[in-house]
Order: sequence, then structure tokens, then C-alpha cells
Amino acid sequence: MIITGRSAVIDGSGTRSRETTIFFFEGERAGLSKHRSPLAGFWALLVGGALLTVLTVALQPATDVRGCSNYGGNGNGTAFDDDSWDLLYHLLLLAWLLAVVVEQLLPVTWNGRKAGPIVARALLALMTAVAASCYVGFKLLLLCH
Repeated sequence: MIITGRSAVIDGSGTRSRETTIFFFEGERAGLSKHRSPLAGFWALLVGGALLTVLTVALQPATDVRGCSNYGGNGNGTAFDDDSWDLLYHLLLLAWLLAVVVEQLLPVTWNGRKAGPIVARALLALMTAVAASCYVGFKLLLLCH
């Protein structure tokens, strides 16, 4: 909702003139600012990580060489029951990393923070996502090959 109001502005000659101000939120009219979320910049990391965890549990990939489709034989096998998940799962990991990067580039995640905390939070989110996806991705990719 856009709310308009008037504010007094003193111009260079020292006279007061009225200027129309546009408020985008109800709280701005009262001089209040929007509350800063402590999770700003971590939503893609947390929600994407939770969704990938649920997907991994639902797919039940092999966690040991004996659970691979090629155990006792030779050739390439897969950690999943369906071969197509070998590619699709890793593409989902890549999409999760991309979502974390895009979220860090959105100005709404900065929300009045200074440059230092913005960079520190971005590095924390990116390094956590990269470490988690590389660990899981390489483990599942190399387990049965």
C-alpha cells in the first residue's frame, strides 16, 4: 500500500516549503523502519538445504559400496535406484548453489547492514553451501564408479 504525506523542507533561502513524500509501508509514516531479519541472506541456504535433505532421505541412495547397483561386478553403477537421478540430483545441487548466490546479490538481504557484515554473511552462506554440496555430490558421484 502506498501512503502519501507532506513533509516540511527548508530550501536554500530559509523558507519552509511543503514537499510530498511517498511511503511504501505503513510503519514508515510513523518514522519506524522495517525490522531486520537475522535470517536475511540465509533463506535459500536453509530452505534449499532442508528440501535437498528431504529429497535425499526419500531417494535412499546407497551409502556403502555394497549398496551400489554394480556391487560384485564391473562397470559403472549408480547410488540411486534410477539412473537418471545421478544427473538430476547434481543439477539440483548446482541450482541450490545458484539460488544462494542470487540471494546474496539481492539488496533486500543487505537491509541496512554495513559492508563488513554483508560480505561476512555472504561468505558464510556461500562456503556452507559449497562445502555441503561438494561433500554430498562427490560422495554420491564417486561411490559406485
